[in-house]
Amino acid sequence: MEMNILEVKKAKRGDAAAFARLYEQIYPDLYRFALYTLKHTSDAEDVVSETVTDAFASIRKLKKAESFKGWMFRILYNKCKDKLKEYTKKIVELPEDYSEQVAKENVEEGVVVRTLFFELGEEERMIISMHLFAGYTTKEIAELLKMNENTVRSKESRALKKLAMQAEER
Repeated sequence: MEMNILEVKKAKRGDAAAFARLYEQIYPDLYRFALYTLKHTSDAEDVVSETVTDAFASIRKLKKAESFKGWMFRILYNKCKDKLKEYTKKIVELPEDYSEQVAKENVEEGVVVRTLFFELGEEERMIISMHLFAGYTTKEIAELLKMNENTVRSKESRALKKLAMQAEER
């Protein structure tokens, strides 16, 4: 989906209606990305809302109108990253009949996966998140991140291999 450059320029000049039209176009992608990343509908809704609020407040700082979608996803990605960090600190109460051992293993595994994921570089995390969690194709990721498709594929492949090696070491 191509963002309407004229709408972005209007939004940069403070046109709230233009920003709302852009948001309407991009919302399904933002929400899907947040939901796949966070796995909680209310948290996904919250981070998308925070993303839109922050983006609207700082739209004038957007350098290139063509980069609007990628810029929005970068804001969302950072919001999701912060929320995932909260998850690792959150204490969850489980029902009494829930197996403590299973709960401990699941929590530990989730913490390890998140920890390994956040040990990757920002660009690697963005590529993997966009592909695996939000369902973007290599071509779409390349367009959003202004990269060659082969570069995206190789960076994703190296990042996944790095994750696998780190997981084996633990």
